[in-house]
Amino acid sequence: MFFRHVLLPHGWADNVAVRIEAGRITGLETGLTAAAGARHGIALAGMANLHSHSFQRAMAGLTEIRGAAQDSFWTWRELMYRFALQMTPDDVEAVATHGFIEMLESGFTDVAEFHYLHHAPDGRAYDDIGEMASRLAAAAARTGIALTLLPVFYAHAGFGGLPPVPAQRRFINDLDAYARLYERCAALAPAGVAPHSLRAVTLEQLTVLSKLAGPRPVHIHIAEQTAEVEACLAWSGMRPIAYLLDHAPVAENWCLVHATHADAAELAGMVQAGAVVGLCPVTEASLGDGIFPASSYAGAWGIGSDSNVLIGVAEELRMLEYSQRLTQQRRNVMASDTQPATATALYLRAEAGGAQALGGKAGLTVGSPANIVTLDGDDPDIALAAAVFTRRMPPVRDVWVHGERRVADGRHTMAELAKRRFDAVVKRLLQESP
Repeated sequence: MFFRHVLLPHGWADNVAVRIEAGRITGLETGLTAAAGARHGIALAGMANLHSHSFQRAMAGLTEIRGAAQDSFWTWRELMYRFALQMTPDDVEAVATHGFIEMLESGFTDVAEFHYLHHAPDGRAYDDIGEMASRLAAAAARTGIALTLLPVFYAHAGFGGLPPVPAQRRFINDLDAYARLYERCAALAPAGVAPHSLRAVTLEQLTVLSKLAGPRPVHIHIAEQTAEVEACLAWSGMRPIAYLLDHAPVAENWCLVHATHADAAELAGMVQAGAVVGLCPVTEASLGDGIFPASSYAGAWGIGSDSNVLIGVAEELRMLEYSQRLTQQRRNVMASDTQPATATALYLRAEAGGAQALGGKAGLTVGSPANIVTLDGDDPDIALAAAVFTRRMPPVRDVWVHGERRVADGRHTMAELAKRRFDAVVKRLLQESP
């Protein structure tokens, strides 16, 4: 494959031939002449979506009505619980299929499913403990997105090992059941370990999960809400990120999702540990979580679509940059002296952090998966800036995952059928909603 411009880990290269074998890049030649056959325009490494709850795509737009009380993350969570309790395995597969297609069409080529909807609506385990995970794997296989399964361990309703509430019954496992679930997930797709949060696991359980993971990815929700920080302080005398860094073997294979409310010492601690911060700017804005101080953070970070209220690489990067501009009252905050083009700087950092969070290799390099996204345009920095900041529609033209084209001329071949099935599921769930 030949591209006029390719975004490599160190920056743009012109007139690049990419050789692909068995889904991986086996060769790169730069600086060739256009006569070599300019078949494609601007190429980027596909973006990793490091944090997704795909089933929540079915809720998009349904929680934008204020209730009797002041709305917050916690009131949204109660609505999510009620919705989640109705979904069947068929529903989860249909919703995930549609969501994965939307991800591919926006430029996500990999997705880490932070998956906690494990059991039947009454809380009993399915005969196959990985029934729900297998539906996610089926949706990924059908659409062509690269899937990392992160089965969630969820055991408690609050700090200090509080017993779970009835609305959490589909999430709950003990450590023995979780080990079986993890083994099943690892047979379906690349897998990691996901303690839900410090409020949902005890320290003893977190220690066991860390050992189970070994060098594989470990993802955990952390410090998303100020109420969460306050509750952790009341319980332990420490802020949640500080507590985690002090009590767990946090390292490069860890992803700290929503490290929104980190103080200076915690920011420095995450950098020292080498962990990835998982940012989901659209969801964090939707839920009123707060704004992570990304411009002053020197460590790795990546992006995720989380609640999937709106799915898009450009949307996440734009929200991240604009949130920094609003808090600092200046422009082009996430650019740098070495990379002054803001969209390019954003993309490179998100790409690298996302790959690290999924345990993969970043960028278009020899040995990496042939996950490639193309854009139209002539000047690559301007084209990427337009994609992130000015285009009304998803700007992606073509998408390859492991060398297989999954999106052509901006559209996935299954998009219309998947949308009809998704709409039917949402309509039924709304009719059955209490």
